[in-house]
Amino acid sequence: MSEILMPVRLSDSIIRDLEQRHHVHRLWEAPDAEAFLADVASRIEVIVTAGSILASGMTLMVDASFIARFPKLKLIANHGVGYDTVDAAFSASRGITVTNTPDVLTDETADTAFGLVLSTVREFSAAERYLRAGQWMNGPYRLTASLRGKTMGILGLGRIGKAIAKRGEVFGLTIAYCGRNKQADVAYVYHATPQALAQACDILVVAAPGGLQTRNIIDANVLKTLGPQGFLINIARGSLVDEAALIEALRSGIIAGAGLDVFGHEPKVPDAFLSLENVVLLPHVGSASVETRKAMADLLIANVDAYATGGQLLTPVPECMLARASARC
Repeated sequence: MSEILMPVRLSDSIIRDLEQRHHVHRLWEAPDAEAFLADVASRIEVIVTAGSILASGMTLMVDASFIARFPKLKLIANHGVGYDTVDAAFSASRGITVTNTPDVLTDETADTAFGLVLSTVREFSAAERYLRAGQWMNGPYRLTASLRGKTMGILGLGRIGKAIAKRGEVFGLTIAYCGRNKQADVAYVYHATPQALAQACDILVVAAPGGLQTRNIIDANVLKTLGPQGFLINIARGSLVDEAALIEALRSGIIAGAGLDVFGHEPKVPDAFLSLENVVLLPHVGSASVETRKAMADLLIANVDAYATGGQLLTPVPECMLARASARC
């Protein structure tokens, strides 16, 4: 049995499954968080956490100062593929492994991304509102842009980015991408910067990790380069897009439209987005199917159980893998 700290509330099924085999300390229920941590910190071996969308709208940064409070900590198990609320580099430097839940949500998230592409470019959401408002009686809905002959640029060609690219190919889109490095085994055209990618594409899909290095990477200059016939799709993290710049770009026609599943301060969405007709808004539902969320929960719990039984962790994040490789050199 491991001593686990759960700083934010995860799903009832995760809590129930973990408590069957481990001692789970529920920080979010503590009336005095500091006193609670002072009492349990010396015993905690595992932290189980998630970003707000997977933790009942709650967020706690598992940063260096928080991690340093737990002398016996060996594992931080993150529910979700994105782990920007965890300082993985600091964890790795202290011999603490961070795990996430990749792969099992790739297809679901890619489906959501391409759903946003279709709904944004073809204006399906706006067309439905037109019908519901009874305006079809006054004439047909306006003609929209087409996917035909378009290039889709993907910022962040990881597992999810590649799955989005495959869907784009099926629809006849030309694919280009931008990332930290050109990938030797990828035939798509590579662009070294987001602005260069925006220049080359009609539909810019953001699928890169969150964090300080990518904060506001889609800024006013990138949006201006994307241009008045261009569309922005974001299924990564709201922090990657300068929301004020995006609102202005949508208002003034700097870009044609946007489809967003993520926002900077979820679940709060800027009122300005709600008043715009050329943006499709989703409440961070990229992986939100029953089957996918169960698979994510199962993988999270499998990592915790592997630690508790001395087994091999299934999905350590890259920072921890690199730290292990360096230690062997």
